[in-house]
Amino acid sequence: MKYNKTIVLKNGMECCLRNGTESDGQLVLDNFNLTHEETDYLLSYPDESSFDAIQESQFLKEKSESENEIEIIAVVNGTVAGTAGIEAVGNKYKVRHRAEFGISVAKEFWGLGIGQALMDACMECARQAGYAQLELSVVAENERAISMYEKAGFTEYGRNPKGFRSRITGYQEVIYMRLEL
Repeated sequence: MKYNKTIVLKNGMECCLRNGTESDGQLVLDNFNLTHEETDYLLSYPDESSFDAIQESQFLKEKSESENEIEIIAVVNGTVAGTAGIEAVGNKYKVRHRAEFGISVAKEFWGLGIGQALMDACMECARQAGYAQLELSVVAENERAISMYEKAGFTEYGRNPKGFRSRITGYQEVIYMRLEL
């Protein structure tokens, strides 16, 4: 699946949204480690990353060659500002219509419209891939993200009061959301 689009951010800068490629491995890994250090709302901590730059490059290569999954990177002035992707829930008939959505944006770039643009790009790709439902999970305290998802049409379908266990705050409630495509 391929994606490439240039947008203008709220601060007037250009941002290229495109497939992460094999040559982006180190930059994407650096962005992963940064974003997972800057917020306690993501699934893991930087020290839990199981990829090195070579494995990240291979992951990006596989996603760029996939017909139904994608990893999109947001590049501003040569810097990977954020990433987002869709991944199949499974390949069995009963779940083949569902995809999971994940996103992260470096704190330096919050509030510029990158998250919205990445989400819109993933929704477009999910539709093109033929998915009927896009799913995500979000920490209940992450009000900005929840607001963005709700504006896009995602609806809550469940909660897990102890969905995450933060090293900082203890248990975090996780909200499960879905979007019919």
